[in-house]
Amino acid sequence: MNEASQLEQPVVRLSKSKGNGSPDVFGVYEPDTGSIQYICADPATSKAAVIDVVWNFDPKSYRTDTRSIDQVLALVEERGLTVEWVLDTHPHADHFMASAILSERTRAPNAIGEKVREIAVLWCDYYNQPDSLTVERHFEKLFADGDSFKVGELDVGVILSPGHTLGSITYVCGDAAFVHDTLMYPDSGTARTDFPGGSTSELWNSIQTILSLQEGTRLFVGHDYGSDHRDEPAWEATVRQHLDKNIHVKEGTRREEWIGRRNDKDKTLSLPDRMLAALQINLRGGRLPDAEADGHSYLKLPVNRF
Repeated sequence: MNEASQLEQPVVRLSKSKGNGSPDVFGVYEPDTGSIQYICADPATSKAAVIDVVWNFDPKSYRTDTRSIDQVLALVEERGLTVEWVLDTHPHADHFMASAILSERTRAPNAIGEKVREIAVLWCDYYNQPDSLTVERHFEKLFADGDSFKVGELDVGVILSPGHTLGSITYVCGDAAFVHDTLMYPDSGTARTDFPGGSTSELWNSIQTILSLQEGTRLFVGHDYGSDHRDEPAWEATVRQHLDKNIHVKEGTRREEWIGRRNDKDKTLSLPDRMLAALQINLRGGRLPDAEADGHSYLKLPVNRF
């Protein structure tokens, strides 16, 4: 495979454990949305969590398929892993989450941050569906800032990381942190903040908290689209590498300068083409609306709201 084709392929890479409470991390790149899906595994017990897995969706035909789910679960089986948690960092705007399907297939509990309740309130208004997006019905665990849990023998901590959304969370497992749509790879900077409930000032604070982790912490980002000088996906860099090289927030960057630049950039961005379909699925934990009398599910799309 040549380098130019890697942004169009479901690339898989392993970031190996460094021992002493450090997980193995498999990154699985999903090319249609530039998403990176993760398997965080305890090498001592072969227990694992899957994080931000994609349920594939074609925005032209409105058809779904499970090729990314199948790929992740095949990798789990190939490596002899047992899934203990199905995790998401936030309700994604650019893809359908695979939470419900994965929880059914693995019998593992699914989880997300507790402030997703507040995101659901915002989107109930956009969809004029005041009672349909009750988050508690669709996730077995809603994590608060400072919560902790285990994957095998590994401790995992939860950090509230708002800014991209008001309810985004980061999972920190040993020397690995899954930082979702906060940072991008260092040559691409930081994530957008212009979705409902987003905030540049809160994202700045979230990023500073992440960059205060130990310098050797491996940061695993949620998306990559290549760059002007890079034709292959990249998603892992240490805290120190971000402090040295992140084009938006490297060491010495001034808060107000970054906020102004981020706001200016966000004004030029269009909505993700899956967003208005995805939010009503993802706030249901990756479930379609109940089927109507004809046996099919239907989505609502707000007109002239964005």
